[in-house]
Amino acid sequence: MVKTLDIKNRDQVEKINELATHTPYEVWLSTDTLMLDARSLLGLYALIGKRVNVVTEDSVDPRSLDRLVHKMA
Repeated sequence: MVKTLDIKNRDQVEKINELATHTPYEVWLSTDTLMLDARSLLGLYALIGKRVNVVTEDSVDPRSLDRLVHKMA
């Protein structure tokens, strides 16, 4: 599953990382040129100011992903 998210600042990066570490499934963030594990805080800083896709396995409940992305925003 894929959802879109704008990453605006450092606080949001830290919140995304915190939420991703507590999910029971893998969460990835991708742009046109790269794909990063949302649990990797260092890599996430490269995404500040960019629109990313939040990517999970297709087996993840769509409502669960919607709630996660809403919390990340």
